[in-house]
Amino acid sequence: MSHNYIPLDQYKRKWIFNHKDLPVTDEDKALIKPLSDKSAMQVWNNLISDKCPTPDKFSKGDWPAKPKAWSKSDNWQLAWDAEETGLPLALAEFIQWPGDTKIYFCYEKYQVIETNWEVFARNWKCFLFFDDGPLMISNKDKQAVMFNQDGTFQMGSRG
Repeated sequence: MSHNYIPLDQYKRKWIFNHKDLPVTDEDKALIKPLSDKSAMQVWNNLISDKCPTPDKFSKGDWPAKPKAWSKSDNWQLAWDAEETGLPLALAEFIQWPGDTKIYFCYEKYQVIETNWEVFARNWKCFLFFDDGPLMISNKDKQAVMFNQDGTFQMGSRG
């Protein structure tokens, strides 16, 4: 599936990657690719839900709404608030993808960013300026992570 992208400097949430306290290198910015509305919708419909447009609306037919989809949870807020930039330990242990693994960070049906695991791992705090239930998935791997506003994240497997 080929996608169309929005230039990062035209993305309506671009400020999250231009925050002075969490600088993102130009090299990484080149690999942070917001999808066009149509491409975002394709990813969301195919990999997350063809019924619900946002994480707070998932219903019983959607894999993220199934309790068995999530095997463990942990706290991301503590690591986000810390001076260190590394991933929360539980997340780093759960995801063992090669650095070039293509991932989708999905905020909602029309807000999806494509990048790779290595770029996400370096800049994860920026992605979480919006923490209203985004999902991190790969189209090749079944592992999935959902970040909750209460500072926790759930790790599991997408259906």
